[in-house]
Amino acid sequence: MNIVAKQLNGLILLQPKVFGDDRGYFLESFHSDRYASIGIDAPFVQDNISKSVKNTLRGLHYQIGSAAQGKLIQVIVGKVLDVAVDIRFGSPSFGKHYTVEISDENHYQLWIPPGFAHGFSVLSDEAIFAYKCTALYNKEAERAIIYNDADLNINWKVSSPVLSPKDLLGKKFSEIEKDFIYNTEVL
Repeated sequence: MNIVAKQLNGLILLQPKVFGDDRGYFLESFHSDRYASIGIDAPFVQDNISKSVKNTLRGLHYQIGSAAQGKLIQVIVGKVLDVAVDIRFGSPSFGKHYTVEISDENHYQLWIPPGFAHGFSVLSDEAIFAYKCTALYNKEAERAIIYNDADLNINWKVSSPVLSPKDLLGKKFSEIEKDFIYNTEVL
């Protein structure tokens, strides 16, 4: 696995080694020792897969308290614009976002530690999106920031996003509570 970039005090963009031939390809999507050696050493307790059609926008989601999740994301089929927003009060990158196109062609993975809101928009006809989580889903701990918040000014690269009713009810960024406080000792 190669580290492509480190962003926003904790995000890590990775590209697993891909071994291809006439039959297709093989890649190792996770290896606990190798990932721990670069700082991704929290135990993963839940794996999720979503299938979405073009222009679907999911996010910006996060969970708080003991349910706060780190996520290791990848795209199995298709292409998405992946977005992570630093919501750690006091962080040098608080309120900044990182976007990257992740696809079944570039095989990128993105490590998103707790303290980031996360979302993605589907740029291909469909996308199958997979992610490992460091905490179990907890409905009571779930939070969302509205995707089109003017303060964040995210270009999702879709003109008419398809959203869930829940995502339409996200808070403005300026209204989020101080659920995450930046701690330099954790980095």
